[in-house]
This record gives sequence, structure tokens and C-alpha cells, in this order.
Amino acid sequence: MFNAELRQMLAEVLTSWQVIAVTIFILIYITIVRRVANIYLIKKRPGAGKKIKIKQDKADIPTPSDSDDLGIEEEDTEDEMVE
Repeated sequence: MFNAELRQMLAEVLTSWQVIAVTIFILIYITIVRRVANIYLIKKRPGAGKKIKIKQDKADIPTPSDSDDLGIEEEDTEDEMVE
């Protein structure tokens, strides 16, 4: 008896309009979120799957013969320390 009553109650609950409406709402929400996420990821990727060619001038590439000087000049700071 208990088993038959439980089955009947579950059937009534699962087929109620509230449960069906919430289930449909959740499915629509998940679908919209997945589409927006997919669009965002496609826009975020550079070139969307296209190969990117990087062009560099030969002058920009340092060679071993170039000096390692960064253009920083050392100044005497002893005068500042004495004061």
C-alpha cells in the first residue's frame, strides 16, 4: 500500500505545472548562458582560429655584436652622501 501511494504522489508532483515550468526555465537559462559563453570565447580568441604571422624587422633583433649598454649613466653620488 505504501508503495502504491508513494508512486501516485511522485507522479502528481512531477507532473505538476510548477515542476514543469521550473524545469523548462532552467533548460532555457542554461542554453542562453552556454550560447553567450560560446560567443564570448570566440570573440576573445585572436583571429578565431586563423594563423597569426608576426613580422619583425631585422634591426629590432639584437645581435651578439651589439653593446649591452642600456644608456644608463652612473653619476657620482658621494657629494650627496656627504651632505
